[in-house]
Amino acid sequence: MEASREYELAGETIHAVRSVNLEVHAGEFITLVGRSGSGKTTLLNMLAGLDNPTSGQILFEGIRLAEFTEKQLMQLRRYKIGVVFQSFSLLPLLSAYENVELPMRIAGLSASERLSRTEQVLETVGMSRRAKHRPYELSGGEQQRISIARAAAMRPDVILADEPTGELDSSNAAAIFGLFRQMVTDDGMSIVATTHDRTLLDMADRIHRLHNGELEVAKVGVHVNNHTRFKRPE
Repeated sequence: MEASREYELAGETIHAVRSVNLEVHAGEFITLVGRSGSGKTTLLNMLAGLDNPTSGQILFEGIRLAEFTEKQLMQLRRYKIGVVFQSFSLLPLLSAYENVELPMRIAGLSASERLSRTEQVLETVGMSRRAKHRPYELSGGEQQRISIARAAAMRPDVILADEPTGELDSSNAAAIFGLFRQMVTDDGMSIVATTHDRTLLDMADRIHRLHNGELEVAKVGVHVNNHTRFKRPE
C-alpha cells in the first residue's frame, strides 16, 4: 500500500503527498529536495507520526504507526525518532546546556547519564564553550547546533530535520550537514533532512526530489516496495 496525504482547502483537494514509497536503512543519510509546497514538510511529519496519511501506511521497525497510541507515539519520538525544526525551538530562558539536558530529564535519565550525554553531544557539535549561553546570545548557526545536540542526546535511531539550514549562511549550512554526515558515519544514526541548498547534496547517501507531492529518485537507487516505512536491515 502506498502512503498519501490530502487536505481539503476552500472546497479544493490538495494532494500534499502522492503515493510515496520510501525505505530508510540504519546508518543512512537521505536528503529530500523540492520547492516550497512540494510536500517535504508533510512527508517528514508523517514519518514522525505528527501527521497521518490519508491512505496507505507508514511502518517503524515493522509496526504500523497507525497502531500506536498517543502515549506510544510520544515514547517513539522521545527515544527512537529525533526531530530538528528549522525554527530551532529552543527555550529562551534556559542555557544551551539546559536545553539539551531537558528532554533527558523529562525522560527520567539519571543525573550522571544526563551529564555524560549532554557533554558528549555538545562536544560533537562544537558547542562546549558556549554551553552556558542562552539562545539569544547565540548565532543562528549555534542555535541550530544546539537543536541538533538536543535531538542527538536521546540517541535516537532516526533524526528527521526540516530545513535545518534554511536560516543559515552557506558556511554554517555546510557545517550542519557535515555534522549530520559525521553522526551517520560515527554513530550509525539514520538522518532524513530536507533542504533547498543544492550545494550540500554531495554529503548525502541518497537524494530524493519531491515534485507536486510525488517522490522521484535524484541520486542512488531506492528500494521500491508496497509501503512507506523505516526498516532496519537484516
